[in-house]
Amino acid sequence: MNITYANRVYFNREDVMGEIGNKVKEFIMQEFLPGEDPDQLSESTPLISGGILDSLATLKLVSFLEENFNIKVEAHETDEDNFGTIADVEKLVQSKQ
Repeated sequence: MNITYANRVYFNREDVMGEIGNKVKEFIMQEFLPGEDPDQLSESTPLISGGILDSLATLKLVSFLEENFNIKVEAHETDEDNFGTIADVEKLVQSKQ
């Protein structure tokens, strides 16, 4: 949803999430948060510190990223900086394409 105020259009951050972020969100919702409200998971929701991703879930997400985006994620890259939020994951994938 976009909001117009004083002739300026402000975008809801969810609307700005790119194709990569949307695919990552869909995967996380299906694999780790089935039945939860998708609106509660934004690109800035904490994944690791919020308890959504543990070590096994992170490995599953890495496999998903490698298979779907044809990238290689190194072990040292599976940290809070790269997997802290969907936005972080999206940046990581973009940097490897």
